[in-house]
Amino acid sequence: MDGRDYTEEERRQIEAELHTEILPGTEVMADVGSHHFVKGAHRQVLVPQPSDDPNDPLNWSLLWKMACITATSMVTFTQGFGPLALAPMFPALMEAFETDLAGAVKFTGVCILVLGFSNFIWVPISTSFGRRPVFLASQLINFGTSIWRAKANTYGSFMGACIVNGLGAGPAETIMPEVIADIFFLHDRGKWNTLYWVVYMGSLMVGPIVSGSMTESVGWRSFWWLNTALIGLSFLMVAFMFPETRFKRSLPESALVGKEKAASMEEKPGAATREDINSSSDAEKDANKIQQVNTATSNPPNTADLDLTDTAARDPYLGRGKPGKWQWALFQPNAHPFGTIILSLWIPWKLFAFPIVEFAAFVVSWSCSSFLTLNLTQSQVLAAPPYNMAPMTVGFTNFAVMVGAFIGLFTAGPLSDWISARSTKRNGGIREPEMRLPAMIPYVIIMFVGNIVVSVGYEKKWAWEVIVIIGYTCAGIQVAALPGIVSTYAVDSYKPVAGSLFVAITVNKNLWGYGFSEFITPWTLESGFIDPIMTNAALILLWCLFGVLFWWKGKTFRRWSKNSKVHRQGGL
Repeated sequence: MDGRDYTEEERRQIEAELHTEILPGTEVMADVGSHHFVKGAHRQVLVPQPSDDPNDPLNWSLLWKMACITATSMVTFTQGFGPLALAPMFPALMEAFETDLAGAVKFTGVCILVLGFSNFIWVPISTSFGRRPVFLASQLINFGTSIWRAKANTYGSFMGACIVNGLGAGPAETIMPEVIADIFFLHDRGKWNTLYWVVYMGSLMVGPIVSGSMTESVGWRSFWWLNTALIGLSFLMVAFMFPETRFKRSLPESALVGKEKAASMEEKPGAATREDINSSSDAEKDANKIQQVNTATSNPPNTADLDLTDTAARDPYLGRGKPGKWQWALFQPNAHPFGTIILSLWIPWKLFAFPIVEFAAFVVSWSCSSFLTLNLTQSQVLAAPPYNMAPMTVGFTNFAVMVGAFIGLFTAGPLSDWISARSTKRNGGIREPEMRLPAMIPYVIIMFVGNIVVSVGYEKKWAWEVIVIIGYTCAGIQVAALPGIVSTYAVDSYKPVAGSLFVAITVNKNLWGYGFSEFITPWTLESGFIDPIMTNAALILLWCLFGVLFWWKGKTFRRWSKNSKVHRQGGL
């Protein structure tokens, strides 16, 4: 629950009782005086507070949530699988299209550049019409470009496929965090956002493994036919496993109203929610504004005679809800689509003025570029003497990166959630987003050690076992952990604009990634590997050290923007 959900009187009352300032991002994780909250297991206060609608994604059963996140993960994986799978193919592509190494590397760089800016199309569509149409439309584009790549016979044709593929693959970097915020509660988001980074970055790690072995055994074109099949499977998973998660939650006015809504939905499943979405009367807000249920109320419905431990009864569908028929529609209607789209185009640029967003964008950008460095240089180093590895073997080295990513998945998310929960308990039940930041410390150390091993190992021709097992594994750990922690911190601070926030992060990340891909090859040929790799590592360290400032003064930065419109759903 956000400070924006309280009336001024309620906020002053809670602040007086808790002796703290309630700002956007500050969460009250315990009952306060007469303020009661819906709770989950272990008396955990649920943030955000779910509505009493069985179609509310926060109320969905575990089975439906898992089906939804599985389909979402598959889309994210398949959209990242192809674009960065080219590294082991570079020798074959250079021969097929009669180009040099720099020309082959451009296939990856241009795709990355377009991919970042494509989200200025996809996120407004997601905000205006829902997540489901974005996944379906983008996968159709990717399906076509994968066939195009498989059949391309000229350098220009293959480059054209890379450009359009970048357009179609944009949702991999922005929509899954929105879905996570739609269906999961705050206390679980650390691990799910880490899963997002593992799935996305994992696709970039698995792609070269598969493409390397297929290039050597059955030819590089076969990889793109496999990619086509995976995208087709993903499309079907979205069609049958992914109902719409964008949900408009109305404030329950009374127990009677809640019962009437429930009875109405039993007669006509999903009707009440459709009415909320389509309503354009003066008594309702604009349909493109997603109204969040208040997370605290002095006189919550149905709780007059309840003990604190019984407050979960306020939401009879918690954990037992399911999607309504309306959530399977191709897209959700919007009374003012153009206004929503125009606003969504502006918000990412506005977010660049927010220090927390800049901090997250810079850490994510340079952390991911550390992995990109491996992707762009592994063939250059490991295919040459003294290693003389075949494309298949070069691809297999990415198993180490993938193992590291899984280590990051199973440690970073739970660690940041645990540190936050522990700090919240010490803080009297008040959670601040900055409480996650100390979890970065071990992963910053791992990042720097890994970059030293890779850069010096490349330059001094160390044994490949040292470079791959230590250096590549460290790269996998940090690229799952650091982006996951800082992006969760940013989303916790500005939840209503999670999609636009990731557009800002992605544009920053992909601009740097494109530039790095352009100059990394000539830079390494001129100066060796230590200068470019350690320069990048030093920048990651610099941005991460700002975490100390944000841990100390992050609430002050949030206070600067507490009256901003971005704290209303969609920035409206």
